[in-house]
Amino acid sequence: MRVLFIEDNELLGESVEEFLVTHGIEVKWLKDERALEFEDLNLYDVVVLDLMLRYYRGEDLLLDIKRRKPDLPVLILTAKQRIEDKELCFNRGADDYLTKPFEPKELLLRLKVLARRRTRGEVERIGDLEIDLARGVIKRGNEEIKVSKTAWELLTFLLRHRGEILPKERIISYVWKGKDVGEDVLRAYIKELRKILPPGAIKTYKGRGYQLVE
Repeated sequence: MRVLFIEDNELLGESVEEFLVTHGIEVKWLKDERALEFEDLNLYDVVVLDLMLRYYRGEDLLLDIKRRKPDLPVLILTAKQRIEDKELCFNRGADDYLTKPFEPKELLLRLKVLARRRTRGEVERIGDLEIDLARGVIKRGNEEIKVSKTAWELLTFLLRHRGEILPKERIISYVWKGKDVGEDVLRAYIKELRKILPPGAIKTYKGRGYQLVE
């Protein structure tokens, strides 16, 4: 497993890096978050991201990572414990959230789960559709199905949270990166996906949101 670790606290960074390396994890530690723009995210299995950094807000870096590599799991490692902070990060695509102080072994366990989930989930199936998340391809048998870029981002988000009832605000925040988009726009892209998915694959919960069924 290769982990990209973004943390500006040298004492904590050294201890986490040493612990993970001794347990067989390959770690690239960025002490300066500005170096993130030069990293090839395809090289990593998981990102561990602090929120309180020197130059940028971790919440904004999270958006950048998910824009560049939507299927790359991001674990937030932070001292911020408020539910509002957790909600913001999950709305922006975070896959896990661990607060400081923490047990290093718990971090290791969570990283293994995220990496395993990603490996297992590179190809998803819904009815007769095969969805290759790594290649960005949807196929029905030998036929490739085309959708718009926004519909693809919406589909991958629903797949990552399959079985969950997702509030409309959370979906809009992730897919449209915090832009002010109305629910009618979301409904239009839900309609686009329903044209290719099996009947009943996306359920509407009035006043609550949408669910991609298991």
